[in-house]
Amino acid sequence: MASNSDQWGCCSNEIEPSGSRYLKCDTCTKLYHYACLSIKESPKKSGSRKSWKCPTCVSSTPRISRSDSTPIKSVSTIRANKRQATEALSPVLPEFNKDDIRSIIQEIIKQELRDMLKQINLNITNTIYRELAPIKEEIQELKKSMDFINDSFEDIKKEQNQSRENMIKMNIEVQGRLNSLEQQSRMCNLEIQCVPENKRENLFSIVTQLGRVVNCNIKEQDIMHCSRIAKANTTRARPRSIVAQLATPRIRDHMLASVNKYNKNNPQNKLNCSHLGFAGEKFPVYVAEHLSPANRALHAATRIKAKEMNYKYVWIRNGKIFVRKTEGSDYILIRSVNGLEKII
Repeated sequence: MASNSDQWGCCSNEIEPSGSRYLKCDTCTKLYHYACLSIKESPKKSGSRKSWKCPTCVSSTPRISRSDSTPIKSVSTIRANKRQATEALSPVLPEFNKDDIRSIIQEIIKQELRDMLKQINLNITNTIYRELAPIKEEIQELKKSMDFINDSFEDIKKEQNQSRENMIKMNIEVQGRLNSLEQQSRMCNLEIQCVPENKRENLFSIVTQLGRVVNCNIKEQDIMHCSRIAKANTTRARPRSIVAQLATPRIRDHMLASVNKYNKNNPQNKLNCSHLGFAGEKFPVYVAEHLSPANRALHAATRIKAKEMNYKYVWIRNGKIFVRKTEGSDYILIRSVNGLEKII
């Protein structure tokens, strides 16, 4: 059996199975297998020579007489034979057709693409997050600033709304006080409506004649001032009203009460222009308190609303407007335009 220190001249020092036969060159001491030399027995036994040289040593010796013609197989041939033997021992692999191979390749490509896309998406997400992080912080700071500005604006808006409400209340209060003062300044005034106009008329005589007709003793010295006032609507043919300023509110109230009593006692012949010395057609004459512009407008609106809702009575007392639906019902005081909602 060959030792590990021996060198092989035929099989590149490959280890062979046990039981293999070989020859040793007497010149180079290398070992050669029988199979590699293509022989079945040793030349030393079959021939007369007691020494044996390998083909390499024989080829390097000058040719005088060479009776050794031991062939040797090439290393490539030996290796090919061994490779075939090895392949013969390997397991048989299953056969695949083209469609199976194509499916496997496509699945591998798809999986690789999925992994690649996943990695690309992850990289893009990380890049976007990294790049947008400063912008996100700036947006948060901007949002805080906007929230602060919005809160400040809301506070200012509340203050402004409160100021507006206060101004509206104050305006209403001021207008109410102004109207009250205007009405108070007219507390001694009478307004006589629908009296025909005449260039040579004497208004003081007309007022005193009115007092005599309704049985109210009024003298010319009780009349402080008397004049006609401008019409609110210049297109109407109705004569301008006469405003008489009397000495005291008591005299004014006495005159009003006398006119109401006269009209109640004479329903068929109520106060008209003939009673004041005017010839021709008889036009009714109305006597009422002299109202401020605001109260005059409110009185007109109240009369319209009361007529729509079938209210029977509308009257004025000391600059205040009252309505009553029927004879026995309670009266309603109308203080403003919003008070018209009470007339239902």
